[in-house]
Amino acid sequence: MSKPGVGDTFPDIAMETPDGGSVKASDFAGKKLVVFFYPKDNTPGCTTENIDFSALKGEFDAAGVALLGVSKDSAKKHQNFIAKHDLKAPLATDAEENGLSDALGIWTEKKNYGRTYMGMVRTTYLIGPDGKIAQVWDKVKVKGHAQAVLEAAKAL
Repeated sequence: MSKPGVGDTFPDIAMETPDGGSVKASDFAGKKLVVFFYPKDNTPGCTTENIDFSALKGEFDAAGVALLGVSKDSAKKHQNFIAKHDLKAPLATDAEENGLSDALGIWTEKKNYGRTYMGMVRTTYLIGPDGKIAQVWDKVKVKGHAQAVLEAAKAL
């Protein structure tokens, strides 16, 4: 299966929200959406990324752009992560097998210090109001990323 890219329709797979609800891309139909995938709550890079997106949430809102952060962490972990860091960007859990990150090809085998394991590739998608992928940031470097995504979203 090939990874969806620019011009493809973003997969419409439901994920659990920290409050026990569910969310999927079609919930944002007619609106621009940024979905940022990150490996794990409460790790240094992931915390910085979430804080950066949260700090810019007002600007994303003003530009008519919805935000959604996604990891495989449980809804309960997301609740604690949000409370601990006063996060404003909404989060969802993609813990289901064959979930959204699987469909996007970003839940993949990784290697670190000779150990092989499954993990999330830090990736961000900008989705247009038509539900199609407008831009993809692969293997994201956190510093300055949220600002770059905001600029791209405003330009869309």
